[in-house]
Order: sequence, then structure tokens, then C-alpha cells
Amino acid sequence: MERNKNIFLIGFMGCGKSTMARLLAEKTGAELIEMDETIEAEAGMSINEIFEEYGEKHFRDLESELVRRIAEKGGAVVSCGGGAILRPENVENMKKNGQVVYLSAEPETIYKRVRHSTTRPLLNGNMNVEYITALMEERLPRYLAAADKIIIVDGKEKQDVLEEILLTIC
Repeated sequence: MERNKNIFLIGFMGCGKSTMARLLAEKTGAELIEMDETIEAEAGMSINEIFEEYGEKHFRDLESELVRRIAEKGGAVVSCGGGAILRPENVENMKKNGQVVYLSAEPETIYKRVRHSTTRPLLNGNMNVEYITALMEERLPRYLAAADKIIIVDGKEKQDVLEEILLTIC
């Protein structure tokens, strides 16, 4: 991994971005940035609270500002929020100083991983495979357009996914 380049892990919520970013940062010695956690820390409230109090647009504004700052800095492994690719300027900033790796999973895999979560505002009240499938299909063209590399995570061990990512970024 080039020292001044970022690795942005994108994909739908529950695809393993946080886990893989942590493992990748440990393996490479790069700084780990968990976008949702950073936004929560800077805002002093949870993602759910941001959505409830200010709405999705405000959250996306915070997300865009963070992507811009990360792109300027470089040298990090970044676990992006599932919707970070929704704004073209975010993708432009990611590509400006980094590689974008899309972690792809089937809707059933996502559902199994997130079904007990209460911290995903877009799924609250919609925790089912059908809704997840529809939202994933809506976002898929943006994930594919943003990705420099696509890694399918279904049925793979964490170590195998990590090795695939490492082969991609070297």
C-alpha cells in the first residue's frame, strides 16, 4: 500500500467494511478511519440521532466533508458508510487520493449480519430481505461505478477477503 494513498472500502451496510478495514490497517500499519464512528464523535451524537434531529441530507453533508478531509490527508484505510457513494463528489474525492474497493455481498448475507441491529436508520422498520434487496439494487450502479476493484465476500473467511484486498492494493 502506498503510504500517501488511501484505501476506501465501500459496500452496503453489513458487508464487512469495518471488520476488513480494521484487519487491513493492522496488517499494513495504516491509520484506520471508521467514517460513521468519526461522524458520531465529531457531531457528539449517534447516526440515528443525526437522522432523527437533522435528517439524512445533513448526515450526507457531514459524510461529504469527512471524505474531502480524508482525501486531502492520505495514508489511511477507510471504512465508508454504506451510502458514501451516493454523492458524486465523494467518489471523486476518494479516487483523487486512493483506491476504492467494493465489498459485495448477497442480500441474504446482509440480512443475516444486520437483522438484530438497531443502529441502521435506513433499515429501522424495514428489516427484511426484500427491502435490503431493493435498496442494494438501487445503489449497485453507484457501487460499481465507484469501484476500482470488486471483492465478493459471501461464504469467504475474513483472512481470504483480506488477502484479496492486499493483492488488489499492492
